[in-house]
Amino acid sequence: MRYFEDVEVGEIREFGEYEVTEDEIVEFAEQYDPQPFHVDPEAAAGSMFGELVASGWHTAAMSMRLLVEGPDGEDDRAAMGSPGVEELRWHQPVTPGDTLSVRTEVLEKRASESRSDRGYVTSRLETHNGDGELVMSWVADTIYRRRDGE
Repeated sequence: MRYFEDVEVGEIREFGEYEVTEDEIVEFAEQYDPQPFHVDPEAAAGSMFGELVASGWHTAAMSMRLLVEGPDGEDDRAAMGSPGVEELRWHQPVTPGDTLSVRTEVLEKRASESRSDRGYVTSRLETHNGDGELVMSWVADTIYRRRDGE
């Protein structure tokens, strides 16, 4: 288990791969973001994208799954959640057949001043497609349990 003390500023980690299918793009969008270019391949062909594309929220959800599963199945049970995401950007559309991968870089860490059992880790997340193109990024804080803060 990785605790707050185990995280290093500057640390870069890579998180698996995930292949995106047309069926899941449509299924997600039908439920959460039913815009024509997410749910209808014919309508998407006439859109500014020229083809079916995943909702940005779907891209964020797929990225989160890779992040939670961890590199090599590593378990980050000391992670206690996040107070939010900053600087969320969708750089390129995600299309059926894309293989996504996630990379994080730790930008900063600080112990909580009010709660001795936790600290905050600020990281930049980048999601890339199989061609290495940046498709999404965010900066977020994660709350980590401190090993010696019980």
